[in-house]
Amino acid sequence: MSHTAHIPSHRKPRQRASKSALRAGVAGGVLSTIAVAGAAGPAQAEPVTQTIEMPTITSGLSTAVAASAQATQQVALDLETQAREDAAAESAAKKAKKAKAEAVRKAEAQKKAEAAAKARAEAEAKERAERASRTAERTTLSAPSSSSSDNSASASAPSSAPSSSSNATGSAAAIVAFAKAQVGDAYIGGGTGPNAWDCSGLVQAAYRSVGIDLPRVSQSQSTAGTQVSLDNLQPGDILYWGGAGSAYHVAIYVGGGEFVGAQNSSTGTVQRSMDYDRPSGAVRVL
Repeated sequence: MSHTAHIPSHRKPRQRASKSALRAGVAGGVLSTIAVAGAAGPAQAEPVTQTIEMPTITSGLSTAVAASAQATQQVALDLETQAREDAAAESAAKKAKKAKAEAVRKAEAQKKAEAAAKARAEAEAKERAERASRTAERTTLSAPSSSSSDNSASASAPSSAPSSSSNATGSAAAIVAFAKAQVGDAYIGGGTGPNAWDCSGLVQAAYRSVGIDLPRVSQSQSTAGTQVSLDNLQPGDILYWGGAGSAYHVAIYVGGGEFVGAQNSSTGTVQRSMDYDRPSGAVRVL
């Protein structure tokens, strides 16, 4: 008998391991199956037949994504609405600004038209007053008297002075030429040229063209030279209406019984016969 006796083994015999399968669902609803199988024994293996289904976790995520998309779309709609409102407000502001500018322009045009109409009315009233004054002055000068009846007749008759513009020479001819060149220009109170004049402004400019400086106003111009009678005029003489030193109108005698003067806003600068408006007197500067 052997010294080593057979000692029965305490190891338990291998048993067949249970077969199990795990099945888990992942995002998007896709399921994966995990199978774990164990086999014991020498030869035979049995198929896995048991699965465990894991819970789906995508339902909450889908809801959150949908809510986020809806919120983004609402923000976009709000921005678009705000942009439209801003554009409409800007357009309305531009239209209001344009309408205001047009109203201001029309108001200014109306104001200018009214001012022009008022100026014309005042000029016409002034012209009527001047005509009335000149008529009264002529009436006074032509009043009959035993000592001056001949002189009165001479003063009230048209001038028959032999001088004419063709006889003018030197500075006188230059003054006449300057005055005639302004015929057709506008009349404006205080005007001194070059395209608009008042009566004394034209006379002063005509004499300045030959280097002679005259006073600016008609009252002073009516005493700027030697007094001459209306029947002894020469081209270039200064005619005046009213009294010497208090004249209210002046013009330039151009010969041939005619004068050139800036009359009023209605007629402008004209060349007229002395019969049109008989002057009160004249002065000779040259």
